[in-house]
Amino acid sequence: MIQLYDEARGTHIGEISEEELQLLIDQLEEESTRDTNYYISAPTIDMLEENGADASLVKLLRDALGGREGFELRWAAS
Repeated sequence: MIQLYDEARGTHIGEISEEELQLLIDQLEEESTRDTNYYISAPTIDMLEENGADASLVKLLRDALGGREGFELRWAAS
């Protein structure tokens, strides 16, 4: 499983599958092949949802976003 963290708050957001991580990798921009961070905003989540993201991943990201404009998401394999 893959653990997700809110980089700024230093909090654990939740757990996703390898398949859900692959969707993030395929859909979001990485600065390098070793990048494990993504900037997540409401439009980003909408795009992921439109491109087939699982409802549980969309909810997890929306809950983590809360009322903020965006946040830095970090993932780590467990």
